Amino acid sequence: MAEAEKILAAWAAAAPAVDAQWEDAQPGPSLAAVAARLSSVPRPFLDEDVSIAALAGDILGRPVTAAAHADDERVRQGAAIALWLIASEDVVEPFDPPLTPAGCALAVDALALRLAPVAAPLEWLSDDERREEAARTFLLWCALLPAGEDASTARSLLDARDSLRRNAALAEAYAEHAHRAEIARRLAEARAREAAARYSSE
Repeated sequence: MAEAEKILAAWAAAAPAVDAQWEDAQPGPSLAAVAARLSSVPRPFLDEDVSIAALAGDILGRPVTAAAHADDERVRQGAAIALWLIASEDVVEPFDPPLTPAGCALAVDALALRLAPVAAPLEWLSDDERREEAARTFLLWCALLPAGEDASTARSLLDARDSLRRNAALAEAYAEHAHRAEIARRLAEARAREAAARYSSE
């Protein structure tokens, strides 16, 4: 549990507020389309020697926070599966509407750091409910809603499948990390505003 809590803390520090994510979410591809891609992850993406840093560089052209924690098998597998979803647009066909790869780096971290510590990535490939949770999580952090769903419906359905909520101890620890991260963000914003005001008055 300690290792899972450490990974969740990394997500809490990196993630923007979930409420804002829901507010910004736009209509996206169907849940079934994303779930189908999850079921067809190529074996090389799951290889234990795959480098998440290199894979993210090739597919996204930028680093992901998960790469710093990829020595944990769950994180590595979760990030690799998310990167496959993005890469599949070139390998299979684009989603409808297509993803914006640069905007999906957060979704890679969400699957690797938020979901993988509480729901093993290989279960996303074999269990219908966990696959739906992974697909919904991925879409949310790509700032997309499943086709045909509004934000309220999508949020309720993801909450109902949230593996973290089912683990009371980890959920409580995560809430504390998220609260501390939010305070740190607000303090940093306040300091930035003060600095800007100071410079503008000089």
